[in-house]
Amino acid sequence: MKTSDFNYHLPDELIANYPLKKRSLSRLLVFKNDIDHIFFKDIIKYFQEGDLLVVNNTSVIPARIFGHKESGGIVEVMLERVMEDNKALVQIRSARSPKIGSFLNLESYKAKCIDRKDNFFILQFNEPPLDIFNKIGHIPLPPYIKRKDEEIDRNRYATVYEDKNLQESVAAPTAGLHFDDELLNSIKQIGVKISTINLSVGAGTFQPVKVENIKNHDIHEEYLEVSREVMTLVNQTKQAGKKVFAVGTTATRALETAFSHGDMNGYKGYTKLFIYPGYKFKVVDNLITNFHLPKSTLLMLVCAFSGYTEIMAAYKEAIDNDYRFFSYGDAMLLNRNFNARFNIPS
Repeated sequence: MKTSDFNYHLPDELIANYPLKKRSLSRLLVFKNDIDHIFFKDIIKYFQEGDLLVVNNTSVIPARIFGHKESGGIVEVMLERVMEDNKALVQIRSARSPKIGSFLNLESYKAKCIDRKDNFFILQFNEPPLDIFNKIGHIPLPPYIKRKDEEIDRNRYATVYEDKNLQESVAAPTAGLHFDDELLNSIKQIGVKISTINLSVGAGTFQPVKVENIKNHDIHEEYLEVSREVMTLVNQTKQAGKKVFAVGTTATRALETAFSHGDMNGYKGYTKLFIYPGYKFKVVDNLITNFHLPKSTLLMLVCAFSGYTEIMAAYKEAIDNDYRFFSYGDAMLLNRNFNARFNIPS
């Protein structure tokens, strides 16, 4: 399989730069046996009593800080992960990379650049980095949104079910942005159980695939937690002949990682699971997801779930019908295609 197999042309005007006024009024392309076009609020008709909806309750850090090097050069610091002892793993954008041992001036704060690991730097702060980012950081809108973050993003680049105590992500689990409290309550009222997992979304989610043979791609690592209670509920749902719905690729990656370890006592740890066509899914029956970037690992995941030919055709249908793409865009509801792992581009 080649990375170029997962390319498609998207007109710039279909990239959503702002969210809609009401979350659940985004459009939903339903792809089961046929394609249906509905509003997201009407997704409820695809649930049955006893089904399980699994969401990622992570919370987004205001992870982007602007500042200057000691030389006066402008820097942009993007948090990847908070470390021990007031350290942080970050990406730094500047005309020239800062030298190890130098300081960065980040408004009223200073950070020392103490090490470098591949494309990341380790900064030493004098106080907890998360406190600093919450004080002066900006919402880390994805690079394809060509504007500065605004006040609206504080609320809308976050799910209504986020857990503020789990402020660990530098990108939102965007499939969940379409749910509002009214819709979630309606889903519960028909007897659908809603469970939470936690996966900390890193900046690596936007990392391009730079190799042509996708099997040679070194996928980004992310931390996740799936509790024993959730794993038990998944098994009970399956045994009752009901469906497991995953909200987003993050929930999918978390569930598939947890169940691949064969331990039903829960899972805590990092994952480098790379799902692409040929993968045999263990858990997820239905996937709620946004539209993904060309040649991205997330597009490869949905192709693995519903079939390469089918997904590429569905994307063409969405473009032809002026769907809004990416983080603030519209969504898809996908049914697991058991033949998808045999539907592999040559």
